[in-house]
Amino acid sequence: MTSAAGARDTQAGSPVVVLIGPPGAGKTSVGAALAALLGASLRDTDADVEAAAGRSAAEIFVDDGETRFRDLEADAVSAALASHDGVLAIGGGAVMDPRSEAALASYAAHGGVVVFLDVSLAHAGPRVGFNQARPLSLGNLRAQWQTLMAARRPVYSRLATHHVSTDGTTPAQVADQVAALLRATTHAPEAPRE
Repeated sequence: MTSAAGARDTQAGSPVVVLIGPPGAGKTSVGAALAALLGASLRDTDADVEAAAGRSAAEIFVDDGETRFRDLEADAVSAALASHDGVLAIGGGAVMDPRSEAALASYAAHGGVVVFLDVSLAHAGPRVGFNQARPLSLGNLRAQWQTLMAARRPVYSRLATHHVSTDGTTPAQVADQVAALLRATTHAPEAPRE
């Protein structure tokens, strides 16, 4: 199918681009900047989970456990991949659920663009801080982040069609890089500048 984002083989209503990566990579902030740049909407599966549950991600983790959160997240990822035609930011741990991993792999296999927003611990730490709204921010943040990245990095890399580092950059700079990748990948026209 051909969309405003360019020539793709993905289904109608599928995202222009999917952003994946660890906590602190800037998926939501880059996604917002990219959506504005492309004239598209942003959808964040973390927000979808919270809306469906009527509670914050941290509350779901504490009250219901990670398994329940991941079930809700897998549902959110599947629904967003099937119906959202803008920029999609996926929660950092979603790729670890086999259902979400398979859905993302299928999306990429059918021409979808999946961008792994990578970040080093040195740059992720200040972004994540001690924000209690992030479910994995309780306890030793550095050790937790390193452990989850050891498990997740191979999955992010396997699913990604593109890899972009967010170290030392602003969300707008990363959005510009991703927009350039989209143009190169899909032969999409330049986004209008104001």
